[in-house]
Amino acid sequence: MPDEAAAEAKDSLFNYIERFSSVLVSAGFPPMPARVFVALLVTDSGRLSAAELAGMLRISPAAVSGGVRYLIQLGLVHKERVPGSRRDYYRMPGNMWDDLLRMRDQVMSRWTALVREGIDLVGADTPAGERMAEQAAFLEFATKELGQILGRWQEYRASEGG
Repeated sequence: MPDEAAAEAKDSLFNYIERFSSVLVSAGFPPMPARVFVALLVTDSGRLSAAELAGMLRISPAAVSGGVRYLIQLGLVHKERVPGSRRDYYRMPGNMWDDLLRMRDQVMSRWTALVREGIDLVGADTPAGERMAEQAAFLEFATKELGQILGRWQEYRASEGG
C-alpha cells in the first residue's frame, strides 16, 4: 500500500505540473520550459539535475536541456554544480520575480526611448506620431509603476519577513 500511495502522489504532482504548465503555455511560454519551470517550483530543494527533471517530467534528458537553456537565458533558472558531484543542477533563484520585473522595467525603458525616436522620425503631428506618443506615454507610466511596485515589494518583504 505505501508504494501505491507514493505512486498516486507522484501522478497527482505530475498532473499538477501539466495543468500549471499548460496555463503558462496558453500565456505564450514554450511548452518544455514551462514544464521544467513548474517542476523546479514544486521541488522542496528548488534544485534538480537533468536526470531528475527527466524522470519527474517523463521526458528525455535532451528535452530537459532545451528547456533549461531557455529558462537560463531568461534568468528564471541558474545552473550550478554541487561540491563532490559531476552533475549539473538547475535551481530557481529565490528573488526570481523581482529580478524578472527589473529586467522587464529595463526593456520597457528601451522601448520607450525607441518609440520616442520614432516619433521624431515620423513627426509628432502625424497620425503615426500621435499613435506612438500614446504608446510612449503608456510605457513611461508602466515603467514608473513597476519601479514603485518593486519598491513596495522590498518594503513588504522587510516588514513581513517574506
